[in-house]
Amino acid sequence: MNTTHPGPTAPPNQPASGRRLIVLSGPSGVGKSTVVSHLRKTRPEVWHSVSVTTRYPRPGEIDGVHYRFVDDATFDKLVEAGELLEWAKFAGHRYGTPRQPVLDRLASGAPTLLEIDLQGARQVRSAMREALQVFLAPPNWEELVRRLTRRATEPPEVIDRRLAAARVELAAESEFDVTLVNTSVEDVARELLELMGLS
Repeated sequence: MNTTHPGPTAPPNQPASGRRLIVLSGPSGVGKSTVVSHLRKTRPEVWHSVSVTTRYPRPGEIDGVHYRFVDDATFDKLVEAGELLEWAKFAGHRYGTPRQPVLDRLASGAPTLLEIDLQGARQVRSAMREALQVFLAPPNWEELVRRLTRRATEPPEVIDRRLAAARVELAAESEFDVTLVNTSVEDVARELLELMGLS
């Protein structure tokens, strides 16, 4: 695994630092949500898209803050109407990014952060090639296993599926512009702010 912070590539005439749309992805359990929560508390000017999901809320999660929790029929309608920028199925549930809030935010010229899985990141890459794709990696495989297995909210079979998926997701690291290793939430948040030109 690449544990360095390589310089991102950028389209012509567009510097990597300060790109408005940042896509943060990485394997389940690596700490994406923790990093985003830290940014929301410390830098409220960084707008984070709230995903739609068909899964039930975990303890402490708030509808409209952590996710928009919907049933399958509602999710189907969003897909059919083209209202999702990307969507994917994972661990038996569907997740998606509402399209219009992202477009509205980008039109205002403000930094926008998407926290999505590998499938979603690939869809956004195809639809919005100006996005900076950032891969959040664990310090090592053992630490990722520890983080996934300590979740008391999920049954063993779900954790097993997440571990299998994590191996596939880790192998896709080379598809991304930048890799950040999550040894410290504060350090990752600071590096993301630098990439947005907000340090």
